[in-house]
Amino acid sequence: MKRVITICALVSALVLAVQMWSMGSALTADAWEDCDKSEDPDRIVQACTEIIAEEGSPHLARAYGSRCWAYNAKQDWDRALADCTKAIELDPKNPDNYKRRSATYIVKREYDKAIADCNTVIELDPKFAGAYNNRGTAYGRQGDWDKALADYEKAITLDPNYALAYDGRGSAYSHKRDYTRSIADYTKAIELKPEWSQAYIDRGDDYTKTNKYDDAIADFTKAIELNPKSANAYNGRAWAYFSAGKAEQGLPDANRSLELNPDHANALDTRGHIFEALDRKEEAIADYRRAVQLDPKQEGSKEGLERLGASAEAVR
Repeated sequence: MKRVITICALVSALVLAVQMWSMGSALTADAWEDCDKSEDPDRIVQACTEIIAEEGSPHLARAYGSRCWAYNAKQDWDRALADCTKAIELDPKNPDNYKRRSATYIVKREYDKAIADCNTVIELDPKFAGAYNNRGTAYGRQGDWDKALADYEKAITLDPNYALAYDGRGSAYSHKRDYTRSIADYTKAIELKPEWSQAYIDRGDDYTKTNKYDDAIADFTKAIELNPKSANAYNGRAWAYFSAGKAEQGLPDANRSLELNPDHANALDTRGHIFEALDRKEEAIADYRRAVQLDPKQEGSKEGLERLGASAEAVR
């Protein structure tokens, strides 16, 4: 009788162990599904963290890579950089993680490192359109618009439906003052990705530069509709109103831009111009000064201070 009880207990323990193992496997499978395939950055971080914490996980490199992507999406740049670097250490032949890290380096303004990562991607996979796109962005941020243009064109050749590459090429054309081509590229980006607010902002900027103010205002309004927290969209619309001779209509947008980002040098420059147009001299001077303090390259603000007979620094 005692032996029967012992055997029954052993069987029960084995059944329980199998059930527990099955539950653990299911949890891991669910976590991997979220880590590898979800589009929700928060779910990705949670699921990938669970996988990373599991000892001996065969998915460790991919989990770090996916979490890097999620941290980039959450604008948590330091964590993204750490995770991409770890993923590269674990799997140095995977081009995706170099490409992801290059995006992080671009945001952190470490452009040479971004270019180096893109070069590695291209060595591993010469047909990786995203690497050419990111390298083009890094070159553009360094002011090398010819190299940027060549890389964006390569990205588009490899992937004719790559909205970000069209927007990037549009930026390159814009900096070369070829606004017909830049607007055409921004329009193509919008066709491919109509819910992307940045393309409307970029096209709106070039509409303003070409004196198409109604079109510009419409684009910035659409960008605000898509992303109500975009300080750049409000600033762009404020500048379009000002440029169209409607300074008073632009003031609420300039104020809103600075509410969203108090250190937005371009928005301070815009509001300074609006205040100057409205004959609010002291407020204009204050905004121009602040803009120059934040960004010494704000030539418009420097010229505004000169027009108003003020120095860049307040008299103490």
